Amino acid sequence: MAGAGRLHQQFYRNGPSHRDGADVSFQDIRKLFNFSSITIGRWVTAGEQQLAANLFFDALYDLMTILQVNEPVISLNGSLSLAFGTGGQKHSSAHYNSTKRQLALAKNAGGGALAHEWFHAFDHYIAGKVFKGLDFGHFASQAWLDDAEPIAHPLNTLLCQFFEMLFLDTDRSPGSYLKTSIEADRALKMYYYAMPQEMAARAFEACIQDQILKNAFLVQGTKKSTEARLGIYPHGNLRTQVNQQLMKYFTVLGKALSQKMA
Repeated sequence: MAGAGRLHQQFYRNGPSHRDGADVSFQDIRKLFNFSSITIGRWVTAGEQQLAANLFFDALYDLMTILQVNEPVISLNGSLSLAFGTGGQKHSSAHYNSTKRQLALAKNAGGGALAHEWFHAFDHYIAGKVFKGLDFGHFASQAWLDDAEPIAHPLNTLLCQFFEMLFLDTDRSPGSYLKTSIEADRALKMYYYAMPQEMAARAFEACIQDQILKNAFLVQGTKKSTEARLGIYPHGNLRTQVNQQLMKYFTVLGKALSQKMA
Protein backbone atom coordinates (compact mmCIF):
# COMPACT_ATOMS: atom_id res chain seq x y z
CA MET A 1 0.00 0.00 0.00
CA ALA A 2 2.08 2.85 -1.32
CA GLY A 3 -0.31 5.57 -0.11
CA ALA A 4 -0.49 4.44 3.50
CA GLY A 5 2.97 5.47 4.62
CA ARG A 6 2.27 8.97 5.84
CA LEU A 7 -0.15 8.02 8.61
CA HIS A 8 2.14 5.20 9.75
CA GLN A 9 5.23 7.38 10.15
CA GLN A 10 6.45 8.25 13.62
CA PHE A 11 5.28 11.77 14.48
CA TYR A 12 7.74 13.21 16.99
CA ARG A 13 6.27 14.40 20.27
CA ASN A 14 7.82 15.04 23.68
CA GLY A 15 4.67 15.83 25.67
CA PRO A 16 3.27 14.12 28.73
CA SER A 17 1.29 10.90 28.46
CA HIS A 18 -2.40 11.72 28.09
CA ARG A 19 -3.66 8.13 27.72
CA ASP A 20 -0.91 6.02 29.42
CA GLY A 21 -0.28 3.99 26.28
CA ALA A 22 -3.92 2.90 25.99
CA ASP A 23 -5.75 3.14 22.69
CA VAL A 24 -8.59 5.64 22.44
CA SER A 25 -11.42 5.95 19.92
CA PHE A 26 -12.83 8.89 17.99
CA GLN A 27 -15.95 8.38 20.11
CA ASP A 28 -13.82 9.04 23.23
CA ILE A 29 -12.49 12.21 21.61
CA ARG A 30 -15.99 13.40 20.68
CA LYS A 31 -17.25 12.86 24.23
CA LEU A 32 -14.26 14.35 26.07
CA PHE A 33 -14.08 17.51 23.97
CA ASN A 34 -17.79 17.65 23.08
CA PHE A 35 -17.16 18.02 19.35
CA SER A 36 -20.36 18.51 17.38
CA SER A 37 -19.61 15.41 15.29
CA ILE A 38 -16.69 13.33 14.00
CA THR A 39 -16.87 11.84 10.51
CA ILE A 40 -14.54 9.07 9.35
CA GLY A 41 -14.08 8.34 5.63
CA ARG A 42 -15.25 4.97 4.38
CA TRP A 43 -11.82 4.12 2.94
CA VAL A 44 -10.19 4.42 6.39
CA THR A 45 -9.38 0.93 7.70
CA ALA A 46 -9.92 -0.02 11.36
CA GLY A 47 -6.13 0.03 11.89
CA GLU A 48 -5.78 3.49 10.34
CA GLN A 49 -8.69 4.76 12.39
CA GLN A 50 -7.02 3.53 15.57
CA LEU A 51 -3.70 5.14 14.68
CA ALA A 52 -5.41 8.39 13.80
CA ALA A 53 -7.54 8.47 16.96
CA ASN A 54 -4.44 8.16 19.15
CA LEU A 55 -2.64 10.87 17.14
CA PHE A 56 -5.63 13.24 17.31
CA PHE A 57 -6.11 12.60 21.03
CA ASP A 58 -2.48 13.37 21.89
CA ALA A 59 -2.35 16.41 19.58
CA LEU A 60 -5.57 17.95 20.89
CA TYR A 61 -4.51 17.49 24.51
CA ASP A 62 -1.05 18.86 23.68
CA LEU A 63 -2.70 21.92 22.12
CA MET A 64 -4.87 22.32 25.20
CA THR A 65 -1.76 22.06 27.43
CA ILE A 66 0.22 24.59 25.37
CA LEU A 67 -2.61 27.13 25.31
CA GLN A 68 -3.55 26.50 28.99
CA VAL A 69 -7.22 26.21 28.12
CA ASN A 70 -9.93 23.58 28.71
CA GLU A 71 -11.67 21.12 26.37
CA PRO A 72 -14.57 23.44 25.44
CA VAL A 73 -12.07 25.92 23.94
CA ILE A 74 -10.67 23.19 21.67
CA SER A 75 -14.17 22.18 20.45
CA LEU A 76 -15.20 25.86 20.32
CA ASN A 77 -17.98 25.26 22.83
CA GLY A 78 -19.14 22.14 21.06
CA SER A 79 -19.66 23.92 17.72
CA LEU A 80 -16.69 22.37 15.85
CA SER A 81 -16.88 19.12 13.87
CA LEU A 82 -13.93 16.93 12.87
CA ALA A 83 -13.49 14.82 9.75
CA PHE A 84 -10.74 12.35 8.93
CA GLY A 85 -10.08 10.73 5.58
CA THR A 86 -13.34 11.90 4.03
CA GLY A 87 -11.88 13.00 0.69
CA GLY A 88 -11.37 16.66 1.40
CA GLN A 89 -10.49 19.24 -1.22
CA LYS A 90 -8.29 18.76 -4.27
CA HIS A 91 -4.58 19.54 -3.62
CA SER A 92 -5.36 20.07 0.07
CA SER A 93 -4.08 17.87 2.89
CA ALA A 94 -6.35 19.65 5.35
CA HIS A 95 -9.01 22.33 5.32
CA TYR A 96 -11.55 24.14 7.45
CA ASN A 97 -15.06 24.32 6.01
CA SER A 98 -16.67 27.43 7.51
CA THR A 99 -20.14 26.54 6.21
CA LYS A 100 -20.10 23.22 8.08
CA ARG A 101 -17.78 24.46 10.87
CA GLN A 102 -15.74 21.36 10.13
CA LEU A 103 -11.99 20.77 10.41
CA ALA A 104 -10.95 18.00 8.00
CA LEU A 105 -7.62 16.18 7.69
CA ALA A 106 -6.77 13.93 4.76
CA LYS A 107 -5.83 10.36 5.64
CA ASN A 108 -2.26 10.32 4.37
CA ALA A 109 -1.25 13.96 4.25
CA GLY A 110 -2.99 15.81 7.08
CA GLY A 111 -0.37 15.25 9.79
CA GLY A 112 1.22 18.53 10.88
CA ALA A 113 -1.70 20.68 9.70
CA LEU A 114 -3.96 20.39 12.75
CA ALA A 115 -2.84 23.59 14.52
CA HIS A 116 -3.21 25.65 11.33
CA GLU A 117 -6.73 24.41 10.61
CA TRP A 118 -7.79 24.70 14.25
CA PHE A 119 -6.88 28.38 14.22
CA HIS A 120 -9.01 28.90 11.10
CA ALA A 121 -11.92 27.41 13.06
CA PHE A 122 -11.15 29.60 16.07
CA ASP A 123 -10.76 32.73 13.90
CA HIS A 124 -14.18 32.02 12.39
CA TYR A 125 -15.87 31.17 15.69
CA ILE A 126 -14.57 34.19 17.60
CA ALA A 127 -15.35 36.85 14.96
CA GLY A 128 -18.87 37.62 16.14
CA LYS A 129 -17.69 37.75 19.76
CA VAL A 130 -14.92 40.27 19.00
CA PHE A 131 -16.65 42.58 16.51
CA LYS A 132 -20.12 44.13 16.32
CA GLY A 133 -22.67 43.28 13.66
CA LEU A 134 -20.91 40.44 11.85
CA ASP A 135 -22.89 37.75 10.08
CA PHE A 136 -21.99 34.04 10.00
CA GLY A 137 -19.30 33.98 7.30
CA HIS A 138 -16.68 36.29 8.78
CA PHE A 139 -13.21 35.63 10.21
CA ALA A 140 -11.94 37.90 12.99
CA SER A 141 -8.61 38.49 11.18
CA GLN A 142 -10.38 39.74 8.03
CA ALA A 143 -12.88 41.78 10.08
CA TRP A 144 -10.01 43.54 11.88
CA LEU A 145 -8.41 44.51 8.55
CA ASP A 146 -11.82 45.70 7.34
CA ASP A 147 -12.05 48.06 10.35
CA ALA A 148 -14.98 46.27 11.98
CA GLU A 149 -15.95 47.81 15.32
CA PRO A 150 -14.61 45.81 18.29
CA ILE A 151 -16.80 44.91 21.27
CA ALA A 152 -15.12 46.40 24.35
CA HIS A 153 -13.54 43.57 26.37
CA PRO A 154 -9.96 42.99 27.65
CA LEU A 155 -9.71 39.69 25.71
CA ASN A 156 -10.83 41.37 22.49
CA THR A 157 -8.22 44.06 23.01
CA LEU A 158 -5.49 41.41 23.28
CA LEU A 159 -6.64 39.67 20.10
CA CYS A 160 -6.87 42.95 18.17
CA GLN A 161 -3.33 43.81 19.31
CA PHE A 162 -2.21 40.47 17.83
CA PHE A 163 -3.81 41.35 14.48
CA GLU A 164 -2.28 44.82 14.47
CA MET A 165 1.16 43.36 15.20
CA LEU A 166 0.68 40.81 12.45
CA PHE A 167 -0.46 43.09 9.63
CA LEU A 168 0.98 46.54 10.32
CA ASP A 169 4.24 48.30 11.13
CA THR A 170 4.53 50.64 14.10
CA ASP A 171 3.61 53.58 11.78
CA ARG A 172 0.49 51.60 10.72
CA SER A 173 1.79 51.00 7.19
CA PRO A 174 1.78 47.39 5.86
CA GLY A 175 4.24 45.31 7.91
CA SER A 176 7.05 43.10 6.60
CA TYR A 177 5.05 39.88 7.10
CA LEU A 178 2.17 41.22 5.01
CA LYS A 179 4.56 42.48 2.32
CA THR A 180 6.35 39.12 2.11
CA SER A 181 3.01 37.29 1.88
CA ILE A 182 1.89 39.60 -0.96
CA GLU A 183 5.21 39.03 -2.78
CA ALA A 184 4.81 35.24 -2.47
CA ASP A 185 1.31 35.48 -3.98
CA ARG A 186 2.56 37.70 -6.78
CA ALA A 187 5.33 35.23 -7.64
CA LEU A 188 2.86 32.33 -7.66
CA LYS A 189 0.11 34.36 -9.43
CA MET A 190 -2.52 33.65 -6.79
CA TYR A 191 -4.22 35.14 -3.73
CA TYR A 192 -3.61 32.82 -0.82
CA TYR A 193 -0.64 33.59 1.42
CA ALA A 194 -1.72 37.22 1.95
CA MET A 195 -5.29 36.31 2.94
CA PRO A 196 -5.69 37.62 6.52
CA GLN A 197 -7.00 34.29 7.83
CA GLU A 198 -4.05 32.43 6.26
CA MET A 199 -1.53 34.88 7.71
CA ALA A 200 -3.12 34.53 11.15
CA ALA A 201 -3.21 30.72 10.98
CA ARG A 202 0.46 30.54 9.93
CA ALA A 203 1.41 32.84 12.81
CA PHE A 204 -0.47 30.56 15.20
CA GLU A 205 1.29 27.49 13.71
CA ALA A 206 4.68 29.15 14.23
CA CYS A 207 3.78 30.00 17.82
CA ILE A 208 2.76 26.41 18.58
CA GLN A 209 5.87 24.93 16.95
CA ASP A 210 8.11 27.26 18.97
CA GLN A 211 6.83 25.96 22.32
CA ILE A 212 8.84 23.49 24.43
CA LEU A 213 6.10 20.87 24.07
CA LYS A 214 6.49 19.44 20.55
CA ASN A 215 4.03 17.40 18.49
CA ALA A 216 4.68 16.91 14.77
CA PHE A 217 1.13 15.71 14.11
CA LEU A 218 -0.13 19.00 15.53
CA VAL A 219 2.33 21.23 13.66
CA GLN A 220 5.49 21.00 11.59
CA GLY A 221 7.22 22.91 8.79
CA THR A 222 7.24 26.51 10.05
CA LYS A 223 11.04 26.60 10.23
CA LYS A 224 12.65 24.45 7.53
CA SER A 225 9.97 23.79 4.89
CA THR A 226 9.80 25.25 1.37
CA GLU A 227 7.14 27.66 2.66
CA ALA A 228 9.37 28.73 5.55
CA ARG A 229 12.18 29.47 3.07
CA LEU A 230 9.70 31.61 1.11
CA GLY A 231 9.44 33.74 4.25
CA ILE A 232 5.69 33.26 4.62
CA TYR A 233 5.88 32.60 8.37
CA PRO A 234 6.69 35.37 10.87
CA HIS A 235 10.37 35.36 11.79
CA GLY A 236 12.89 37.26 13.91
CA ASN A 237 11.58 39.82 16.39
CA LEU A 238 8.08 39.75 14.92
CA ARG A 239 7.80 36.01 15.52
CA THR A 240 8.88 36.44 19.14
CA GLN A 241 6.41 39.30 19.72
CA VAL A 242 3.52 37.52 17.99
CA ASN A 243 4.21 34.33 19.98
CA GLN A 244 4.15 36.27 23.25
CA GLN A 245 0.91 38.03 22.32
CA LEU A 246 -0.86 34.82 21.31
CA MET A 247 0.24 33.00 24.45
CA LYS A 248 -0.87 35.95 26.57
CA TYR A 249 -4.29 35.97 24.89
CA PHE A 250 -4.93 32.24 25.33
CA THR A 251 -3.57 32.17 28.90
CA VAL A 252 -5.93 35.02 29.89
CA LEU A 253 -8.79 33.27 28.04
CA GLY A 254 -8.08 30.00 29.87
CA LYS A 255 -7.98 31.73 33.28
CA ALA A 256 -11.19 33.64 32.59
CA LEU A 257 -13.03 30.45 31.61
CA SER A 258 -11.73 28.44 34.58
CA GLN A 259 -12.86 31.19 36.99
CA LYS A 260 -16.26 31.27 35.28
CA MET A 261 -16.63 27.50 35.74
CA ALA A 262 -15.38 27.51 39.37
